[in-house]
Amino acid sequence: MGLKHPRAGRAAGPFAVLAACALVLASAPGALPETRSTGAGAPSGCVATPAEYKAAWDARQVRCVSPSLFATTHARGDTTLYAPGFWYAWAGSNTNLERYLKLRKLYGNRPEKVGIGILSYVGYPGLETWSTETDLEVYTLPPGVRAQVPAFETWFRLLDEEFGNTGAYPLRGQVQLAYDYSRLAPREDVVGAFQTVTGCRRSALLDGKDFSARIGCNRSFLDAIAAAGPSPYDTGESKSCFRNFAERYRGPGNAAALRGVLYQCQDAGFLNTGVGIGYNTYANPFVCRPAWKQSVQQRYTGREFIVPNARFDQLPSAVEIRLDIGQPSQRRFLHNGYC
Repeated sequence: MGLKHPRAGRAAGPFAVLAACALVLASAPGALPETRSTGAGAPSGCVATPAEYKAAWDARQVRCVSPSLFATTHARGDTTLYAPGFWYAWAGSNTNLERYLKLRKLYGNRPEKVGIGILSYVGYPGLETWSTETDLEVYTLPPGVRAQVPAFETWFRLLDEEFGNTGAYPLRGQVQLAYDYSRLAPREDVVGAFQTVTGCRRSALLDGKDFSARIGCNRSFLDAIAAAGPSPYDTGESKSCFRNFAERYRGPGNAAALRGVLYQCQDAGFLNTGVGIGYNTYANPFVCRPAWKQSVQQRYTGREFIVPNARFDQLPSAVEIRLDIGQPSQRRFLHNGYC
């Protein structure tokens, strides 16, 4: 993750007016800022540096964490926050880091619950069989570098700033995308919103099927992905991917096409909420119920941001925390609940 499972898309993240998440944001202490700088100080007694966080982790302490700390999961041995071709990396916030300390405290004797719990909280799908050794990087950002809330409109603003108004992302498509993500039925979630926009069937997505017409994906969505070209996870690069889409895509500039290019070029997968709050269909580690008994609202997780992708050695300070994900046979808690 990178922040999200490759080809999952945070939860990740992220990317603007999802009604269910709006309720979460409205009730959360403090509003989500559009951006966060590295100048924010830590309240007295809170973990303020990556080294202090590692010490709290090792001691199984539950502590508050400074908003200047961020975290990204990555495959063991990686040297960058996200695969090198990505323009932005997904980053978990201090609220996530605080929850990870709680997981460590609760399940330190069941390390697979901690490791897989973090990946679930981040927004990885496919965890029933996930086998890639994955670690957690805790870091601070360089002076002047800002973390941004990955709402859909944030992405389109960044694209306008980088490439100018190319006409590739028409306002009507942006409005339709926001509208479709804001009109969820009471028990519907963002996977349902993704299905509404793209046509790709929810059940097939959760089963790990590839995008295709066979699982209902519509032509605009598939054509947008094809026009964008290789993913940064493969041989592609985010800016080239967005440039390819703008130059090659000839279909309607609707919500499905815009969702497709965000997926292909910046890993905004089907679990991405569009409001900077994570989500997963697995059991929330902090709700003592099986997944099917947890409400949609209970399966939203912590705040997420996007930051410029960087090598670890370019960060002012960073520590790596090795995660133990155990074996797939040990993960019944993903559906049965953690406690």
